[in-house]
Amino acid sequence: MMLELDKLSAHYGAVEVFSDVSLRIGAGEKVALLGRNGAGKTTLVQALFNLGPRLSGTIRLQGEAVQDWPTHRIARRGMALVPQGRGLFPTLSVSENLRLATLRQPRGAWTLEKIFETFPRLAERRHASSSALSGGERQLLAIGRALLTQAPLLVLDEASEGLAPMMAEEIIVQHVGKLAEAGLTVLLAEQNAALALRLCPRALVLAGRRLVFDGPSEALLADRSLLQEHLGV
Repeated sequence: MMLELDKLSAHYGAVEVFSDVSLRIGAGEKVALLGRNGAGKTTLVQALFNLGPRLSGTIRLQGEAVQDWPTHRIARRGMALVPQGRGLFPTLSVSENLRLATLRQPRGAWTLEKIFETFPRLAERRHASSSALSGGERQLLAIGRALLTQAPLLVLDEASEGLAPMMAEEIIVQHVGKLAEAGLTVLLAEQNAALALRLCPRALVLAGRRLVFDGPSEALLADRSLLQEHLGV
């Protein structure tokens, strides 16, 4: 089992964001985490990396309880984040942003050469400042940086945010889809439910501070009342 949550709850002060979330994600699964704005998707992602909310419950990564670990140690255990907003260093070049991800990691399957082969646009722009990139190029750079950590679990938070529909399609369905087919485990927290469900065979829905659906994407798509009530589609 790659990731296990057992009765996980998150709070900011006295404000409860979600409560008693339990789920299991196996190695190689592609899972969409869906919900309306404010449902707690980003908070759940942050909780996985111990990045802010106060937590109760258990998070196991590859069988080891990590909920009290510092963020850098969780990342080295095997989970990489592509954050909302990309989180790039704007004054550094594409190559420099990527090399930062290799400083504390052993050389593995993902190398700078393989990133440039997988994402040719980054190879063309390797000497450009990340601040000069388009939104789609910045997202590819954030994904490439995450891959260089050699983590088997890739967590993407609002990957389509700020992208034109065609670019979001290319990055999420095509690029992330190919990575998932190659054996990576993918957890995609996404506002664009239609896009996420095309990539991921399994869906999770957060609503009312609870996990209200965990099952096949096909079953979610067939439940019009649930889609309307909790996702507004």
